[in-house]
Amino acid sequence: MNRSMITAANTMSQLQQQLDLISHNVANVNTVGYKKRDATFSEMLYQQFTNQNMERNETNRLTPPGIRQGVGAKLGETKLVLTQGVIQETSRDLDVAFSKEGIFLQVLVEQNGQREVHYTRGGNLYVRSSGEDEAMLVNDSGHPVLDVNDNPIVFSNNPRDIIITPSGEFVIKPLDESLPTQIFELGLVKVNRPQLLEGRGGNLFTLSLNNAEGAVESLIGREREQAGLQQGALEQSNVDVSKEMTDMMVTQRAYQFNSRAISIADQMMGLVNGIR
Repeated sequence: MNRSMITAANTMSQLQQQLDLISHNVANVNTVGYKKRDATFSEMLYQQFTNQNMERNETNRLTPPGIRQGVGAKLGETKLVLTQGVIQETSRDLDVAFSKEGIFLQVLVEQNGQREVHYTRGGNLYVRSSGEDEAMLVNDSGHPVLDVNDNPIVFSNNPRDIIITPSGEFVIKPLDESLPTQIFELGLVKVNRPQLLEGRGGNLFTLSLNNAEGAVESLIGREREQAGLQQGALEQSNVDVSKEMTDMMVTQRAYQFNSRAISIADQMMGLVNGIR
């Protein structure tokens, strides 16, 4: 197989990954709080071929001497984009929208007997009964929502009123007015290094590195004033469908170009074999 076919085949495999990324963004255009990912490409390894006198003085030359032959392009990185999505009013007490970038809610996920804290922007919350007189606050997947101390939020069942303040206080007013009001602080974090977040499915994220110091900062005390939560609303996905469709067409054209390059290289090899 000649070099042109190797280069085209390498690039096609990377373009397929970009198509998968774009299709994932489009599939989640209606997912509450979903954050899209963008792909960037970089050059793979190349070889330097010196085909001229290296000692010759070429003062006006802007490129290195010789010929550089690469082996294709690769998907350099996928970047998580945390731009704000459109906020849509729902008038539902358990719906909460994040109106500021980089603020995430903590939930507890239990898999294979292990418990791990995950982060999400999905503010469509629900109440799940956890006993005769108790209820638990969960997300749309049924995972418990954590408070500021990383404990599940459990409160008395059948509340009369639910209030979520802009600073992230979860206030429960019991149906029996003689009982005291319950106040919890939602477990909110600010993500300072979003590229260290790794998607876990279900609109959930976790840190890709265990020692990523400073990547996630818990909001406590006066820092909670910057949370900017809005009750009775939901933040929509930040996916721009028109941009995604444009990127998909450009990627498909690049894929077709490299596929055509393999076909032409194969035809040229057939002609050479026919001559011999």
